[in-house]
Amino acid sequence: MPDIEYEIYALRYATMQNRKAASSYLFPDDHDAPMPLDYFVWAIRGGGRTIVLDTGFTAEVGARRGRSLMRTPAEALALIGIDAATVPDVVISHLHYDHAGCMGMFPKAVFHIQDAEMNYATGRCMCHQVLSAPMEVDDVLDAVRHVYAGRMKFHDGGGTVAPGITLHLVGGHTGGLQVMRVPTARGWVVLANDATHFWGNIRNRMPFPLVVDVGRMLEGYRILEELADGPDHIIPGHDPLVLKRFPKFEGQSEVVSLHLPPTG
Repeated sequence: MPDIEYEIYALRYATMQNRKAASSYLFPDDHDAPMPLDYFVWAIRGGGRTIVLDTGFTAEVGARRGRSLMRTPAEALALIGIDAATVPDVVISHLHYDHAGCMGMFPKAVFHIQDAEMNYATGRCMCHQVLSAPMEVDDVLDAVRHVYAGRMKFHDGGGTVAPGITLHLVGGHTGGLQVMRVPTARGWVVLANDATHFWGNIRNRMPFPLVVDVGRMLEGYRILEELADGPDHIIPGHDPLVLKRFPKFEGQSEVVSLHLPPTG
């Protein structure tokens, strides 16, 4: 383990309650079983650094797509004393609308993204509606503008954001999805993001149905398990159980501490 141990927080900013298992598993046992989905941004603090993973979606996009926005991502970060306007580093796991939609809330940030994700979001795959539907063209244009403004840092496979914090290309869900590995007091925690939306995806080897490459998604599960110190060290991107299984931050109902052991 590196000398620095970081704190990690999952902050819920939105939810979608009226979903079924058929929307979350490629081959569900019960298509009509209820399966709500939560939306998070993540904050990492330690060694005098603050890093944010993903930027959420805007109120306008949430309303159009039928998602219930509870607070803006910036307001969520403020719950733990982080001012989005001053954050220096933001990692974009991938360019889907719910992960890259509020980059303007981070005017001082350098954004970290995989070469493969930018290629995917601006290339021929976007000619296919089933793949472009989770994208918002304005978000992709913002990403391109940040390239020209010198505020986009590209990674090709592996990458380092801060001492001990590494990025890893997984793909599968999109062409260039990346995950983040963070050293904490309880060991190596992997913020899997949409490499596994729910614990059920990875633990049952049941892929999420929005997928570019099923083989890479399944291989991604193996990569996550190799990077993390155990099953509970892999943090899924949308599972409501995250808020139920980890300690609340100073009584906040929508923020949990992932660097602490699960309570259930």
